[in-house]
Amino acid sequence: MAEASSGLDAHARAELVRAWSDPPTWKGWICTLDHKAIARRFIVTALLFFLAGGVLGGLMRHQLSGPGKTLVGPDLYNQVFTMHGTTMMFLFAVPVMQGVALYFLPLMIGTRNTAFPRMTACSYWIYLIGGLTLFAGFACNTGADAGWFSYVPLAGPEYGFGKRSDFWNVLVNFTEAMGLMVAVDLVTTALKMRAPGMSLLRMPLFVWATLVSSVMIIFAMPTVMLGANLVQFDRMAGTHFFNPAEGGDALLWQHMFWYFGHPEVYFIFVPALGMISAIIPTFARRPMFGHRAIVLSLISMGFLSFGLWVHHMYATNLPELGKSFFTAMSFMIAIPSAVQLFCWIATIAGGRLVLKTPMLFIAGFFATLMIGGLTGIMLGAVPLDLQVHDTYFVVAHLHYVLIGGALFPLFGAIYYWFPKVYGRMLDERLGRWQFWLLSIGFNLAFFPLHVLGLHGMPRRIYTYTADTGWGPLNYLSWVGAMVEDASMFLFVFNIVRALRKGRAAEADPWGGPTLEWAASSPPAAYNFERIPVVASAEPLWSPPASGPRWVTGLSTRLREGLVTTVLDALPDVRYLYPAPSPWPIVAAFTVGLWLVWSIFSNKGMLIGLIPPTVAFIAWYWPTKEEASAELEMEKRP
Repeated sequence: MAEASSGLDAHARAELVRAWSDPPTWKGWICTLDHKAIARRFIVTALLFFLAGGVLGGLMRHQLSGPGKTLVGPDLYNQVFTMHGTTMMFLFAVPVMQGVALYFLPLMIGTRNTAFPRMTACSYWIYLIGGLTLFAGFACNTGADAGWFSYVPLAGPEYGFGKRSDFWNVLVNFTEAMGLMVAVDLVTTALKMRAPGMSLLRMPLFVWATLVSSVMIIFAMPTVMLGANLVQFDRMAGTHFFNPAEGGDALLWQHMFWYFGHPEVYFIFVPALGMISAIIPTFARRPMFGHRAIVLSLISMGFLSFGLWVHHMYATNLPELGKSFFTAMSFMIAIPSAVQLFCWIATIAGGRLVLKTPMLFIAGFFATLMIGGLTGIMLGAVPLDLQVHDTYFVVAHLHYVLIGGALFPLFGAIYYWFPKVYGRMLDERLGRWQFWLLSIGFNLAFFPLHVLGLHGMPRRIYTYTADTGWGPLNYLSWVGAMVEDASMFLFVFNIVRALRKGRAAEADPWGGPTLEWAASSPPAAYNFERIPVVASAEPLWSPPASGPRWVTGLSTRLREGLVTTVLDALPDVRYLYPAPSPWPIVAAFTVGLWLVWSIFSNKGMLIGLIPPTVAFIAWYWPTKEEASAELEMEKRP
């Protein structure tokens, strides 16, 4: 099922290129609605924020590498550790996973774009403005300083002096609005725009993982947005939602935050599982064992993740019987993870494994996940959690889950899909060196933190004395962080080298089974000249034996796509994608102005709504060209 075999003549292909091309020069760059261009922006921006967060993390490791260090003082350290955690969780982990999904989900399901590309284009600019606003505050010594979880009353009006916590609250509005907009787009695209024949049971596992995580985002993110705005009302308008002296409840913030915060781990982890399920069949040279079992485990993981939030609150004065239920749920969620693990092992064991760099990172995931998963089960037990609560044992567990459970699969996915995105191959030798440096550096940096936690070293301290005995392990952790940084420099060098003189990639250099490998490398703006017809879960390995292989009847003169039914992906109606427009970026900047203004003025909360309202009205006001295209599509049979 190669792209060249779609059967379009030269004239029709030229019309298709003209219809899907962006405006020339800088206007096209600003106005583009190509999901691939927007996704690349998400991924690159998230990796830059990852670099910034890594620098902050290295600064903390250096500060703690020995007793009595004076590199930073306590006030700056509070800002540094808050900015590090906030950057990694809100500005890197979720956006980068959504960026990868935004690029590959339409390709994997055989469609030409996402359902709401203008909304997704707007979400990127909102995300960028939010991140830059947070770092602008940090540069002006107004960085958030109450932790990435921003607990009240520390972040409330009584103790959160200045505008530091306000910047954090506004960032939540930026990033969660972005996450919700992208999630709605991905869910709609996955359910309604699949290629004909791609029933739900034939949908790629990465698409399933994206669908599950996106539905989770839709249910979880409004909670933390509401909580952040209630704190902001307490700070700016004198309300008392979290003030016990006036009838409020400080624990309400923890419930609202962790109802979002623990599923957030799975916003990151579930897409990573989908990446693994995409990579293993390709290099095992056989279809995934237990495809339906993995689908069910992903769905059950999504449901169960909403029943875990109180295991972050065992040290609070909650009923002991209630805590026991959350302990049971914390153990239970390990079951769907184990189901997927055994399916992957069975696939590898029953195939003919080709050990390339993407598979090395998947092997690294297996090793680190075992440690992170086991310590997670340990922390799910109330008695142990009470002993190690707020110690470096929890820090070690968090990093093993997030770096081991997400960063290793992410690097595997980058090496796997880079040829598709840029048409160049990354260097295998450099990739292997990066893998080993990352594996050694990561374990050297974070495994000692388990021991430090068991020895009583608390979190969120900026220095300690020599008589604690924590110095040697902290120094070892700092050395590991330096090795980890070396692996990141090697990764950047590999990327730059590949873009400049990397070996040209074929359309399907790995022999993959899913539809993204049917498109050219890099894909055209329209992805596929004709929408493919699917007959199995591995459409490139098992193309239709009879009947049509391509959808016919879609216009090549318009940005036209196909909407299909939810269950069986039967053709339903034609869909006219919106044309490139400057209004998404205008709307994003007016929303940014409104939110930043609201930090400094109560009037800004109300008056600042006027520019976004005008921008969104203009956004949805049809142009003559759009009305003409709609009319042309309606006239065609």
